[in-house]
Amino acid sequence: MTLEELNVFVTTQANVGMEAYYWWCTGLMIIIHVGFLMYEVGATRMQNAVSSGVKNLLAFAFMIPTFWLFGWWIYLAFPGGFVPIDLEGYGAPWNVSMGPMLSDQATGVFWAAFTLFACTTASIFSGAVIERIRISAFVFLAVVLGSVVWILAASWGWHPDGWLVTGWGFHDVAAAGCVHTVAGLFAFGVLLNLGPRIGKYNDDGSANDLEGHSLVLSFVGLLTLIVGFFGFLGACLIWAGSDFGGWVNIYGAPATLSSFAFNTLMGLAGGMIGAFWWSKGNPFWMMSGGLAGIFICAGGLDIWYPGFAFILGVIAGCVIIPANNWLHNTFKIDDCVGAVSIHGVCGILGMLCVGLFASGFPAAGDIPASNLTGQIVGAIVMALTGFVPGYVISYIMKMAGWLRVPDHVQKAGIDKAELGLQAYNQ
Repeated sequence: MTLEELNVFVTTQANVGMEAYYWWCTGLMIIIHVGFLMYEVGATRMQNAVSSGVKNLLAFAFMIPTFWLFGWWIYLAFPGGFVPIDLEGYGAPWNVSMGPMLSDQATGVFWAAFTLFACTTASIFSGAVIERIRISAFVFLAVVLGSVVWILAASWGWHPDGWLVTGWGFHDVAAAGCVHTVAGLFAFGVLLNLGPRIGKYNDDGSANDLEGHSLVLSFVGLLTLIVGFFGFLGACLIWAGSDFGGWVNIYGAPATLSSFAFNTLMGLAGGMIGAFWWSKGNPFWMMSGGLAGIFICAGGLDIWYPGFAFILGVIAGCVIIPANNWLHNTFKIDDCVGAVSIHGVCGILGMLCVGLFASGFPAAGDIPASNLTGQIVGAIVMALTGFVPGYVISYIMKMAGWLRVPDHVQKAGIDKAELGLQAYNQ
């Protein structure tokens, strides 16, 4: 074998290894949706448990073809803003790149990973609106969020040529902004128009706890989510090949799986401890705090020292409960699982922490170093990109009578009134 033939062989093996890596990352990410489904169904009252599961599954099913039709193209075509740089090229469904070419060992698995990121945004949104949103309205909003809104934000701030990255040095390596903040603020916009469940608020404005039917199911779901997030976070790294330094982050700068492993676990543990302490032992918030601890670390998951990631996790665990209470008391929303606080608030904090504690961290090529100004600009853009379409589109749907199930259906339970089913034989 000549040296040239050897180089070709090594490169081919590396590409095959990368293809297999993202294949399994995508498989793990599907576990996220198993977790979200169990988490949400457990947080739902028994008469709505089936409908909660159905809308999760439908959102997953509709996201895949819509992300193939236009989601992947949006990511590749809009890094400069609202004007596409390529109308018919790579990523468009009619382009040869979107088919199973033997010579292409990257496009399909990267598309699959990003599709599962899109499905994750829909699942984040899903738990906030249970028990009173129409299933068809939810699926439509989920597709808007997953196949248009979040991926546009990703094109701006999670793409090496994105204008937030090249112009402002925005650093959000594990998607605290474009996934968690966008999904959390999109949910907030919808919640303002959807209104609370019947019985959530009394005439004097005080709130009632409408507890789900299975805390154990929510426990299992939350822990399953964490398993799936190892696939999600692993897919935030790219194998550039040994000639280019091995693993790089989404922006092309050197990174390691070790940094992700250290900081994911330390943030998780800190979040659980912080939330358990703040809530005085509430098990639901304890597990939710673990997720919040991961999300607050996500913006700089490749940067943090593990002990600092643990501190950030503790802070997230302590923040989510008062943040959730403030949102409910101020806006009278009914966020059934605290998604706006856990994902939206902690996502924003995650972006800002990079600017506060990692300014000057070098980036790849001509990308500016991370800085506080860039992180503030990025956080504002991500929040508005999620909130504005969520609020505007759901307002139009509300005016059209499409957003919320009628009160009599809600009282009877969506499972029985609309699906003719019940979750359990009684």
